[in-house]
Amino acid sequence: MNNDYQKFAIIALPNFEKSAKELDNLLIKEVNCPEDFSFLVKANTVRFSNGEGKVILENSVRDKTVFIISDISNHEITYKLNGYINHMSPDDHFTDIKRTISAIGGTASRIIVFMPLLYASRQHSRNGRESMDCALSLQELERMGVRNVVTFDAHDPRVHNAIPLMGFDNVIPSYQVLKTMLGADKNLKIDTENFMVVSPDEGALNRNMYYASVLGVELGMFYKRRDYSRIQNGMNPITAHEYLGNSVENKDVFIADDIISSGTSMLDVARELKQRKARRIFTYATYALFTNGLDEFDEAYKSGLIDMVFGTNLTYRMSDLLRRKWFHEVDVSKYIAYFIAAINHDTSIGAIIDPHTKIEQLLRKFRGLSPIDNEQLTMSR
Repeated sequence: MNNDYQKFAIIALPNFEKSAKELDNLLIKEVNCPEDFSFLVKANTVRFSNGEGKVILENSVRDKTVFIISDISNHEITYKLNGYINHMSPDDHFTDIKRTISAIGGTASRIIVFMPLLYASRQHSRNGRESMDCALSLQELERMGVRNVVTFDAHDPRVHNAIPLMGFDNVIPSYQVLKTMLGADKNLKIDTENFMVVSPDEGALNRNMYYASVLGVELGMFYKRRDYSRIQNGMNPITAHEYLGNSVENKDVFIADDIISSGTSMLDVARELKQRKARRIFTYATYALFTNGLDEFDEAYKSGLIDMVFGTNLTYRMSDLLRRKWFHEVDVSKYIAYFIAAINHDTSIGAIIDPHTKIEQLLRKFRGLSPIDNEQLTMSR
């Protein structure tokens, strides 16, 4: 039997452990290795009473390709700090990634950091006298010997410019999102008369432009009018959402963004669309954080403001969220497994990153059309 599967290992930090076992099982099937084998290497994170910590690896990773996976937004992980219970912040999680690299001690053949939600990704550009945390963190990983960083739906992928000599893969789970949405409502009519894609702001325009293009529907967008005379919660507060685009009257509307944090902006956009007589509203965010709780979205669902909210399993989700009727989880576990297997075998990941062919086949199946071979699809573009 080919023993290539023994040449890579996965170190899933505690913030990703719940999803790591499922990923491990998928990889075992994908690379055809013994069922009693495991790619997981346990990383014990130790905390001292003053808050300092260290990482201890239970097994050697010498001469292996090592994937370090961390969900830096998982606030469920706690530790004691001077007798108090402290919830781990993204800063704490990122420090544990660096501790893990240090624990490897330069013995791995290469290190790839798999960070679904990119650390400090919203602090990606400078406006005035402020820090550039995302760029600095990527440069720090590069100096520590990391070969590649893999993230999903980066807030601004141009942050790669900070590390031009290190690999940076920004993966968009578009196919998985559309598959989940079409599965959730079999009666959707994806055409220009009944469906439309709307970007919630200028920052999300590219991802919404992609959805509008592959679905063959019109695109609208909002831009945020801000009060630049003051700062609130670290940002210039939004004073109004201005709409640009064709009418949304009597149309189902799909809105895509990278993060639902408090969710206030998404609900504001939904209200604006309802005032313009939109029919149903489907919202999606790769990372459904809901930092202010779920009450606002519960009320929005009851009042008919929103109909469905989609979010991936790439980050920690509250147990209450998974029980909500309005929330639909987008499972990307297989996607991650395929990606890791491809990188480990040094094969092209182009087909994985660009799901255009799969989306076209998905839409044909949804519309009751017979599938066509990939060569025909390529010639029809």
